[in-house]
Amino acid sequence: MRIAHEEEEAVEVQMAPLIDCVFLLLVFFLVATTMKKIEPQLPLELPVSQAALRTPAEAETLVIGIDVTGQAHLRGQPASNVQLHQALREAAQRPNPRVRIDVDRRVPFEFVVRVVDLCSFEGIRNVSFLTREQPRY
Repeated sequence: MRIAHEEEEAVEVQMAPLIDCVFLLLVFFLVATTMKKIEPQLPLELPVSQAALRTPAEAETLVIGIDVTGQAHLRGQPASNVQLHQALREAAQRPNPRVRIDVDRRVPFEFVVRVVDLCSFEGIRNVSFLTREQPRY
């Protein structure tokens, strides 16, 4: 007896479920990955240093910028003395607090001393300055 076989459909890979899986993985990695906070950069003309070291800024380092007018900045925003003092007080609560001061080279020294005095008042001894290397020709 002869059995009639129906013609089978060709096997195809379904793209819709694969695209769904790819988008789910993409969303998962976007949500699961911690994004690094980017500090807004002030337009500063840094002083040149013969002994400038390239050290990466650590995430817990408090960065204070001082522009040409002597205005202090925290996270790219102008900060008053009270805000600056509060930020340094919070930083002093962490173990081994670090402060980096980014100063324009045309800033009068008195503005730098004011920030260093605030650091000293809060007991922060690990204070560094951002400089640029002298170009080698």
